[in-house]
Amino acid sequence: MGLQEALQVLYPPQCISCGAGVTSDFGLCGDCWRETSFIAGLVCDLCGVPLQGEDSERTVLCDDCMTIARPWSQGRAAMLYKDNGRRIVLALKHGDRLDLARPAALWMHKVARPMLKQNMLAIPVPLHWFRLFRRRYNQAALLSSAVAKLAGLESCPDGLIRRRTTGSQEGRNRDARFANLRDAFAVPERHRKLVDQREILLVDDVMTSGATFAAATEALFAAGAASVSVLSLARVAKDA
Repeated sequence: MGLQEALQVLYPPQCISCGAGVTSDFGLCGDCWRETSFIAGLVCDLCGVPLQGEDSERTVLCDDCMTIARPWSQGRAAMLYKDNGRRIVLALKHGDRLDLARPAALWMHKVARPMLKQNMLAIPVPLHWFRLFRRRYNQAALLSSAVAKLAGLESCPDGLIRRRTTGSQEGRNRDARFANLRDAFAVPERHRKLVDQREILLVDDVMTSGATFAAATEALFAAGAASVSVLSLARVAKDA
């Protein structure tokens, strides 16, 4: 018996969500898989929310993205923020489940493939330094680095900074969310040459209204970025 086989006997693979036995590492059991709303098929090209209809080569937009200005070029998300998808996000974000970044990045990389370009630079949405100090890690940075590794992209974990505390967006309406994040991000001077004229893959854990992605995208364009595409692990949908 080899080392790998021995380890699987001693430490059998478990579902990353509920701990039930599974056949391979970093997987979901059948029940948790069914409770996780992975996004596939026809999606909005700007935010990744699933749409009714058959998938095709044509570009389609959801109602929100037809009425709200989106400064980025394309957007995708791996799952809906509900049921087990919500539990996975919260476990990564607040439950110290850093191990979830690896399978999450696999799901994100799969949906991001239509957007990826050879010379893209992956940058995460940053936390304010005080929140980072309290949480000890930025879940978006973990996801961004893991996706970049899978895609063979250059990664810059501190390519953006959050210049001020913005508090929680929970409970704010759409206009308040956008106003709260206006001018909240910037590219540090030491990274402006790296960002200048580059195509950027901007990564976060959840997209709700798009206010965070919009503010971060504007900061990247202010530093000279050529284009920005956005990628999130989960997407909040109105009818989810």
